[in-house]
Amino acid sequence: MTQKNIDLDKFRFTAEFRSLPNMLVDSSYHTYSVSVEATRLMQGYLANMDPEQSIYLEGWKHLSKDGHLQVMVKIEDLIPESFSVKERVEVIKDSKGVQTGTRTMYHQEVVYTFNAFAEVNDYKGAHYKNIPLADRQYKQVYSSPEFAIKYMAEGYFLLNSLAITEQLFKNCVTRAVHYLSDQLTENFGYGVATVTDHMWIIDSRKDPEYSNHRNAFLTLKDALFGISANRPLGNFREQVQPVIEYFESLKKKYPGTGKHDRKIRYASYFNLAVLYYYLDDPQAMLKEAGGLILNDYDSRDGKAFETSALRLKKQFEESKIYTRHFAIDTTTFRGPLEKATGVAINPRGF
Repeated sequence: MTQKNIDLDKFRFTAEFRSLPNMLVDSSYHTYSVSVEATRLMQGYLANMDPEQSIYLEGWKHLSKDGHLQVMVKIEDLIPESFSVKERVEVIKDSKGVQTGTRTMYHQEVVYTFNAFAEVNDYKGAHYKNIPLADRQYKQVYSSPEFAIKYMAEGYFLLNSLAITEQLFKNCVTRAVHYLSDQLTENFGYGVATVTDHMWIIDSRKDPEYSNHRNAFLTLKDALFGISANRPLGNFREQVQPVIEYFESLKKKYPGTGKHDRKIRYASYFNLAVLYYYLDDPQAMLKEAGGLILNDYDSRDGKAFETSALRLKKQFEESKIYTRHFAIDTTTFRGPLEKATGVAINPRGF
């Protein structure tokens, strides 16, 4: 028994997993250290910032020196390149809204540039990556407060150059530090990602699968919410096996070529592909993606899943890590020059 029409609605859920590094390093490497070098002109501004402590690499242990990976940051001068005064004409109105005059306000604009970059090597001297952090081709603009008198705007930067330069320099370094941390984690680290995703669930109350479809999703939603990036999946697949079997059964139960049956099969293929992605099973996800394409109802989703599954599969194969759910205890890690404590360390911390 089928119906001519069936509505599917997006039901959202959250899931958590650990990102895997894009670059491979020796599997015994677990620590990193950071050194920051500034020009003589900028050293005074840098003294109160301590950026070495702000640069992080998720999943690794930070050492004050002699880490397995050694990040060398070079910060160059902040250079003002041009000065100009801009004006803004302000219309003055009375209480009735009638214009009674104008007032000209002035502010100074200073175009400045900044340059910084980082180099990542290991403690043996092997080079891994150069990371540009700021470039002088990117022109930045500082705007002063406004003044009613033009010459006060013209001399503002000169009179306050030390304080302004210090603040601009701190802003530039802070942005560079954040960007570097993101790049280090993306390339070498094990960050934790919490994402919002969706499945397609029947929203037609008269459809015979309406209640079962919703109950299946609620079971999956609760199970996925309980997944932690810091814990192995364990028997999670066994917990959701009844739901997997239910969605699989719908493919055979509704084999027709009409829109109703194709939409139900579409939801089954789609939901299983999404589930297998969070189960770290790209091969099973590929199978569902192929079924989604052949089902010929919004086959673009199938092609998108195919791309995601192949990307995840490649990431597993290249990293030799076949899960995105594992604990990392950085307190057990030791640098290459530190004495061993007798604690056995798993090659990748899980």
